[in-house]
Amino acid sequence: MALWKVTRRAEPLNWGSFLLFGVALALSLGLGALMLMAQGKPALGGILLLLEGGFGHGYSLEDTLLKAIPIFLCAAGVAVCFRMHIWNIGAEGQFALGAIGATAVTIFFPEAPIWAMLPGMFLASLFAGAAWAYIPAVFRLYFHMNEIISSLMLNYIAVYILQFLVFGPWKDPGGSGMPMSPPFPAAAVVPLFFGRVHAGLWICVVIGLGLFVFFKYTRLGFELMVSGENPRTAYYAGMPYAFLFSFALCLCGALAGLAGAIEVSATVGKLQTSVLTGYGYTAIVVAWLSRLRTGRIALFAFLLAGLRVGVENMQSEIGIPATFGSMLEGSLLLTMLAVLFFENYHLSSTKAILSPSPQRKA
Repeated sequence: MALWKVTRRAEPLNWGSFLLFGVALALSLGLGALMLMAQGKPALGGILLLLEGGFGHGYSLEDTLLKAIPIFLCAAGVAVCFRMHIWNIGAEGQFALGAIGATAVTIFFPEAPIWAMLPGMFLASLFAGAAWAYIPAVFRLYFHMNEIISSLMLNYIAVYILQFLVFGPWKDPGGSGMPMSPPFPAAAVVPLFFGRVHAGLWICVVIGLGLFVFFKYTRLGFELMVSGENPRTAYYAGMPYAFLFSFALCLCGALAGLAGAIEVSATVGKLQTSVLTGYGYTAIVVAWLSRLRTGRIALFAFLLAGLRVGVENMQSEIGIPATFGSMLEGSLLLTMLAVLFFENYHLSSTKAILSPSPQRKA
C-alpha cells in the first residue's frame, strides 16, 4: 500500500511558482464560475465579461492601472509591516488620513502655486498617514495592546473623521448639499502621464525601487527583517526593536497616506466619502499573495485591480451583486495559499511495510 509523505524541497521553486500561480488563478476563476451558476448567471460568459472588462481593451486597462496605483502603495506599506511580523490591518484608515491631509492643504492654501501645492499635499499626507499608524505602535509598545485590534478600530475612527469633515466644516457651499469638499484647484491635481493614467504610476515605480534597495542594501532594512524573524536575536544584537517597530508602522502609514493623497487628487478631484473603496483591505490580500516581494506586489495589485474593474463590467452587463468582487478576491487568496504550499514542499509516495500478524498458539 502506498503512502504519501510531505517533504521540504532542497530549494524553493523559482519559475515553477508562476505555474502554481496560473493553477491558483484558474481554480479561483472556476470557483467564480460556480458562484455565477448558483445565481443563475452564465458561467463562461460571466468570466469572459470579467476578463474583458478588466484587461480586454485600452480603456479598461487604464481603469485597471488607476486602481492598481493606490493598491500597490498600500500593499507595499503593509508588506513592510508583515516583514517584521507586525499585523497592521489599518491601511484603510491611514489611506483616509492621507486624503484628509492632502485636502487640508487645498483648503487652507488654495492659491498656492503648483510647485508648492503638490509637494505640500504629499508631505501632509505622508505625515498624516504616519502619525495615524504610530498610534498602534504606542499602544503595542507601552500598553501591550495587540496591533491587529488597535489598527482595525482606528479604521472606523478615520472614516468618521472624514465623514465629519465633508458633512461639516469642509462641505462645499456650492455642492448642492452633497457631502464633499470644494473641488481642488488645478495646481492640486496630479498631472496625467498617458491617456487617463496619471503620474502616480511613476511614483509607484520610484517607491518600488526604493523599497528594493532599502531591504537589500541598507543596514536599517536588514535590521528590520532580522527583528521580524527573531526579536530575541535582535535584542541581544543591540538592535533598537522599539524604534524598528515604530518605523515599520510609520512607513506603512506614510505610503498608505500617499496613496490617499494621489487618489483624492488625481482620480476624485475633491474629498468625499466615495474615495474609500477598500483599497487598504485589498492591500492585505495583495501583500499575502505576493509573499512580500515588491515585484509580485505590482503584479498582484494589477491583477486584483483588473478584477475590480471586471466585476464592475459584470454588474452593468449581467447584474451581479457588488459583493461578488470580494468573494472572488477571497477565493483567489485561499487558492493561492493552498497551491503555493507546493512552492516549498512536495508530495512523495512511499511503500508501507505491513508487519505480519502474530499467529495464535494452538
